[in-house]
Amino acid sequence: AVSQVTVRDALNQALDEELERDERVFLLGEEVAQYDGAYKISRGLWKKYGDKRVIDTPISEMGFAGIAVGAAMVWLRPVCEFMTFNFSMQAIDQVINSAAKTYYMSAGSIAVPIVFRGPNGAAAGVGAQHSQCFAAWYGHCPGLKVVSPWSSEDAKGLLKASIRDDNPVVMLESELLYSVPFEMSDQAQSKEFVIPIGKAKIERQGTHITLVSHSRSVGHCVEAAAVLSKEGVECEVVNLRTIRPMDIETVEASVVKTNHLVTVEGGWPQFGVGAEICARIMEGPAFNYLDAPAVRVTGADVPMPYAKILEDNCIPQVKDIVFAVKKALNI
Repeated sequence: AVSQVTVRDALNQALDEELERDERVFLLGEEVAQYDGAYKISRGLWKKYGDKRVIDTPISEMGFAGIAVGAAMVWLRPVCEFMTFNFSMQAIDQVINSAAKTYYMSAGSIAVPIVFRGPNGAAAGVGAQHSQCFAAWYGHCPGLKVVSPWSSEDAKGLLKASIRDDNPVVMLESELLYSVPFEMSDQAQSKEFVIPIGKAKIERQGTHITLVSHSRSVGHCVEAAAVLSKEGVECEVVNLRTIRPMDIETVEASVVKTNHLVTVEGGWPQFGVGAEICARIMEGPAFNYLDAPAVRVTGADVPMPYAKILEDNCIPQVKDIVFAVKKALNI
C-alpha cells in the first residue's frame, strides 16, 4: 500500500522514531520545543519526550552548536536544528573545526555523532541573506557527511541514517518542500527504514540524456523530463540524495548509457555541486562515452534579489532545464 505523506510529516516521523529508539538522541535549537518548531518539524515531540530530550535554546547558533558538539563527543546523539542554514554561518567554526575534524585529529578515539539539520537554499521572498545553498560549502569539507533530500522517502530515510551514523552529518532540507506530499510505501514508513548515505537514486529511467540533481531541483528535472518525453526525448533523472560522499558510480553508469549529461542545482555555478560532477565525469571512465559537453544548470551568479520576478529568474526553472537538454543534444 502507498500513502501520501508530506516532507514535514516524514521528518517528524523520523525524529519521533529515533527519539523513541535510542535515549541518547535529543533535539535542540530555536523554537523546537514549546512552539513545536519554527516549521513544525518537531510538532508534538516536546509534549511526548519532555525538556531533557527536546530543548529550546537561546538565539545563539555558536552556543547551541557548541553544546551539541560537546554532547556528541561524550557519546550522546544530538540533532541540532538551524532555523535556516544561512544561520549556520554563526556556528561554522563549531561545524567544521570542532565537529568535522575531531575524529581525524584524535586518531579515531573521539567520534562526533551529530546531525545538523534545517532548511537550506532559497525559500520565497526572503532576500539575499536567507537564500543561499550551502551544499557546495559543506560538501567541500572532509570529515562531514552531507545529505540533501528531495522526497518524503528521502527525508525520512536519510534523517534516520544520519542520526544513527557515528560521524557528523549535515542535512540540507528545502523549506519549499516541507508541505509537499509524496507517495510513501508501507516499507518506507516502517520504523527500520533507512536510506544508506552515499547512494543516489534513479527517479526516472531514460536513454537519451542524464539529468543529475539534488533537493528541490529533482522535482524540476522530473517535470522537465515529462515535457521532453512528449517531444520524444527520454531523460534519465538521477536524485543524488547525498552530496558527500558523492555517488559518482551511479552517475557514470547513467552517462555510459545515455552519452549526455546535464546537472541541475539551485546553488551558485562557481565551484558548485554540478562543477564537481562534471570534473569527476571528465576524470573517470565515463568521459569517453560523452557525445557532447556536459551542461550545468544553476542558480544565477548573484546575491538573491528580493523582487519575485527577479528571484524566479535566478532559480533554475523547468524551461531552463529543457533548454539545457536541447543544447546538449543539439536539437
